Amino acid sequence: MLVRTSAALGEYPKRSTERLAFWADAAPRRAMLSWRGAGGAWESLTYGEAFAAVRRVGQALIDRGLSAERPVVILSGNDREHALLSLAAQHVGVTVAPVSPAYSTASRDFATLKHAMRLLTPGLVFAGAGAEFDRAIDAAVRPANGGVEVVRALGALLATPETDAVDRAHAAIEPDSIAKILLTSGSTAMPKGVVNTHRMLGSNQEMIAHVMPFLRDEPPVLVDWLPWHHTFGGNHNIGLVIHNGGTLYIDEGRPVPGLFSASVTNLCEIATTVYLNVPRGYEELVKAMRGNEALRRTFFSRVRVLFYAAAALAQHVADELDRLALEACGERLIMVTGLGATETAPLAICRTWDSPLSVAIGLPVPEVEMKLVPHGDKLEARVKGPNVTPGYWRQDELTRQAFDHEGFYGFGDCVRFIDPDDISAGFAFDGRLAEDFKLSTGTWVNVGPLRARIVAHFAPCIRDAVITGHDRDSLGMLGVPDLDACRALCPELPASADASTVLADVRVHSWVAGRLTSFAASNAGSSKQVVRAMLLEEPPSLDALEVTDKGSLNQRAILKRRAALVDELYNDELYNVELNASAPSPRVIVLAAAAAGNQGRVS
Repeated sequence: MLVRTSAALGEYPKRSTERLAFWADAAPRRAMLSWRGAGGAWESLTYGEAFAAVRRVGQALIDRGLSAERPVVILSGNDREHALLSLAAQHVGVTVAPVSPAYSTASRDFATLKHAMRLLTPGLVFAGAGAEFDRAIDAAVRPANGGVEVVRALGALLATPETDAVDRAHAAIEPDSIAKILLTSGSTAMPKGVVNTHRMLGSNQEMIAHVMPFLRDEPPVLVDWLPWHHTFGGNHNIGLVIHNGGTLYIDEGRPVPGLFSASVTNLCEIATTVYLNVPRGYEELVKAMRGNEALRRTFFSRVRVLFYAAAALAQHVADELDRLALEACGERLIMVTGLGATETAPLAICRTWDSPLSVAIGLPVPEVEMKLVPHGDKLEARVKGPNVTPGYWRQDELTRQAFDHEGFYGFGDCVRFIDPDDISAGFAFDGRLAEDFKLSTGTWVNVGPLRARIVAHFAPCIRDAVITGHDRDSLGMLGVPDLDACRALCPELPASADASTVLADVRVHSWVAGRLTSFAASNAGSSKQVVRAMLLEEPPSLDALEVTDKGSLNQRAILKRRAALVDELYNDELYNVELNASAPSPRVIVLAAAAAGNQGRVS
């Protein structure tokens, strides 16, 4: 089956910096980028200043003979210099490749960074002035390419006098010239280098503006933390700002406990017109809003749409956002979401209407054609369009594996019709092919939809879950707890009690056991009933690739790194059949009916 919209896509930029040049002429004094200065006050870069700087830095890149074969690689995170260097490279036809800072600052052996250097063969590497990059540069950058130039500040590049070579280089860019190479997260292997062309970036911004036309009504204002080495932050968000002449305030916060306070401060000062985040970010936002009237008042004063991606949003979080919005401004806000990938620049499918289903993802955007391919009793989604990558940089075999014989790119995701009799109702996410597994009985487990139901049912004490049970008799889960919610179940504990004490409390175990029972009552069948759970005392680790920079879980990485915990989770099964096996772990919470059955067999 082929699915596409009848709506036509408007004309889009053929070079990724065309809209930067447009706004530099139309609104030169408008702020394009703002950030916290050394004294804590906001500093800004206008469109006029940005474009002038981009031309000068572009001249410096031309002088160095950089290209797709010798690209610019950026190791550091979101800041003014990162933005200028990236835009300058794209403006003069030099490929730029932003790399996760964690590969340089959180790794011990720098294996992933070394892989990236071998794959990309950069001519210039930028790392900012921070000393945290010194070891990575010495270990992985210079040994990989003796001729690479390492730049720690843009001062010399910004001082380069521009010539008409900048205009000639810009004019020589073709729509299918490479603008960026973005590395995938490397969840199952070393990262792949996804080619992002100028056509991909330009067409996708017009697709975004088509499905969210309010972006054209007034210049969008974003307060955004999402990293620019990922497609969500680096293509979607900063792209929609520049495409529509808006302003992006760089948020130095992160949606994790202890680091979100900076985001709260920023959101109290800056009224966004559209808010884009991952579900984890919305979880932290609603928690912060409960006791912060200033945050609620500022946040809801101008925002028109809330957008989430990368994972399903828990229903209790969406419900609380609705309640907070009604209290603050008298109306609910539309929650927009969709499906995309680094390989699709990223937006490919989008839902712009309300839905009671957190997994509802909408319909293909204009000029994206979706093919539905039967895969067992599921439908695999594949797409084709001007926003789809031509392939992976210097990895021809991986490119061949990613596309079918008709040129459709395969996400590895499955979808289902929300209403088979009304295609305009759109599609729902139906799991990833790579995550699904079989129980020992041969029964398939559809992990994606099951996880979404678990997150909704076990809120607020469990904020995410990793599903277990591959080749075992029953399903289990490693739950990612919300410590604040768990602590509220046992108020007598001292405030200094650590995570292990809170999670071992009998009241927490009793609450989870009760939820296991009610979940089983509403989900018949071994592939839908979770009969055992363990709460993770150690949160998923970004450094160990268990969680991405965007906050979504990497199920495979967690199961591999925590294989001993999975064995501990199923010790009671072993105890029933092997008298010399370990006794059931006190950290394992078992469904009441299953526990009773196990005790009977032991007796």
